[in-house]
Amino acid sequence: MRALDRIEAAMLEQRGQLFAWAPVFLALGIGGYFLLRVEPASWMLWLCGGTGLGLLMLQRRLGAASGPVLAALALVLLGLAVAGARTHQVSAPVLSFRYYGPIEGRIVGIDRSASDAVRLTLDTVVLRRTSPARTPDRVRVSLHGEQGFITPTPGMTVILTGHLSPPQGAVEPGGFDFRRHSWFLRLGAVGYTRTPVLMLEPPAGGLHVFRARMALSARVQAALPGETGAFAAAVMTGDRSGMGQGTLDDLRRTNLAHLLAISGLHMGLLAGFVFAALRLGFLLWPAMALRLPVKKFAAAGAMLAAGGYLALSGGNVATERAFVMVAVALGAVIVDRRALSLRAVAMAALIVLLLRPEALLGPGFQMSFAATTALVAVFGALRNIDMDWMPRWVRPVLAVVISSAVAGAATAPVGMAHFNQAAHYGLMANLVSVPLMGLLVMPAAVVAACLLPLGLEGLALWVMGLGLDWILLVAGTVSGWDGAVGQVISPGPRVLPLLACGMLLMMLWHGRFRWAGLAPVALGLVLWAGAERPGVLVAENGGLVGILGPQGRALSKPKGAGFVAGVWLENDGDAVEQPQAAKRWPGTGVLRDLMFGDRLFRHAQGKRGLAALLKAGCAPNDIVVMTVDLEGQKLPCEVYGPKRLRRTGALSFDVVNGRMERRTATEHAGQRPWTGGARKSLNLATAK
Repeated sequence: MRALDRIEAAMLEQRGQLFAWAPVFLALGIGGYFLLRVEPASWMLWLCGGTGLGLLMLQRRLGAASGPVLAALALVLLGLAVAGARTHQVSAPVLSFRYYGPIEGRIVGIDRSASDAVRLTLDTVVLRRTSPARTPDRVRVSLHGEQGFITPTPGMTVILTGHLSPPQGAVEPGGFDFRRHSWFLRLGAVGYTRTPVLMLEPPAGGLHVFRARMALSARVQAALPGETGAFAAAVMTGDRSGMGQGTLDDLRRTNLAHLLAISGLHMGLLAGFVFAALRLGFLLWPAMALRLPVKKFAAAGAMLAAGGYLALSGGNVATERAFVMVAVALGAVIVDRRALSLRAVAMAALIVLLLRPEALLGPGFQMSFAATTALVAVFGALRNIDMDWMPRWVRPVLAVVISSAVAGAATAPVGMAHFNQAAHYGLMANLVSVPLMGLLVMPAAVVAACLLPLGLEGLALWVMGLGLDWILLVAGTVSGWDGAVGQVISPGPRVLPLLACGMLLMMLWHGRFRWAGLAPVALGLVLWAGAERPGVLVAENGGLVGILGPQGRALSKPKGAGFVAGVWLENDGDAVEQPQAAKRWPGTGVLRDLMFGDRLFRHAQGKRGLAALLKAGCAPNDIVVMTVDLEGQKLPCEVYGPKRLRRTGALSFDVVNGRMERRTATEHAGQRPWTGGARKSLNLATAK
């Protein structure tokens, strides 16, 4: 009884603060769903959802001790149900074979790939000799070779000849699964073309927001040519297709890439500027200002402007979160409540997770809410500190320093875990860039948007360009400094959850127990410091082998499979390029050998490599990876050819307790709709 009394007393101390925990427990359920190795049956998802709703209604009748515990359990069950329902909702055909031939489709997306090629996302796809039931709803094609015969326009139906393949799995067991990412984008195939893209039909009706967005982007880039115009278009419309890979790399290396994403900074600045401008305008009209609540009218106008910005931006996770936060804050102004609170952050997180539960796994959601939660918690604590002794001009400067430091510290672990980089001079770059974003760039962008219908946006865009030129100069200069970027090894799967739980406990709990959050944070950092990478990695198609040695990972060839090689080296925290990593593997030729533990790993490349292997022979203890399959021959060694690797996916080998152990990407991914294991039954259920 004493334990229950203590729990009840602790819950009573948190009265009015427990709502902030709602998205945390909903996220636990969503995360649990994605950790499953086998897709749960539909009846299980219905059971979780119904039980969760029932427990939520029941917990209101219970005491302060058991009520919140029951609500937490209900939210976990609802998270499982919501994630499963979303998986069924977005179910769409996935290409099951490699395709080469004519591709027809309507342009619904334009962006750039990591190789700086323009990419088109197409819907209403038509493939030769492929039935509509097997044709993906959407495909994404990178444009290489000679192009420029048309200007890709939203809604335009195009035709091209290209290569398509199903979305590939993780490049190593436990790595990022592109198939899962593509599933929730309804992207059934990806590929490329080296032939010209031609227009089959001009844009028809529909896609009005996307067309307006791209038209505005083109107009901005015409007024501000070069990278400045591309940056301005990204800030105003979210369209990054005009930005070069070099500029993006500079912004990432200086921790300024967040200025590209239309997130809380942009949405807050735009809404704040519109709110201030409208309120000032209303106050200049005495008859209105003295009789009507002009502050509330200004808040409503700012909310409409923020909604328009959300629609125009394409609506990614960070923008959705920012809009909900701004809408809650402005709504609080309208109903005379406090605008900035953790409840607003929690409400935004709940809405995003209910609409797009898969966003929980992405860096956008994690970094956005980590920064926002930390900022609200820190500035909420500072609200009670007396600042009257400080000169007024120092306060905004101190606020910028604190906000940059807090947001940087909150997002740094997430960024390092996902991107394996640490921007050592990021704080300094933000301190000299973010204020200009608020004082010059965003106000000029709002003025330019207002003047666009009149054709008078030139001066405002020029002013905006001055601010963006400064930011690009800072990014280019700082990224070139020695030691600007540090490489970070990928953490284990438990590290980020431990850090998140510990930080949330310290920020959301009220009382001395909050400091218990230091324990999971410390444990997460210890696990990260002791993180170990797989000793041997094998690509899914057998095209590359990487073996970890004293100097770093040795790669079996200096070119080819560049994406896989880059991801492996990044996850190792290794800054070298593929050619340098290939020099760590002794010898040359199409058959290359390297020892790991007591096993000899051999990589036979192509038919010449196979011929060399058959001539040299292999020992029973050898592990051979080939890019072509054996045809009737038998070898005494353990062989992995393309057919076998298609079943296993990417491989890793490690010595554990003196024995060589193998892990496969297929086993790690499990039987889920995006892996094909549960896709047939899921599609039948959806059809019914």
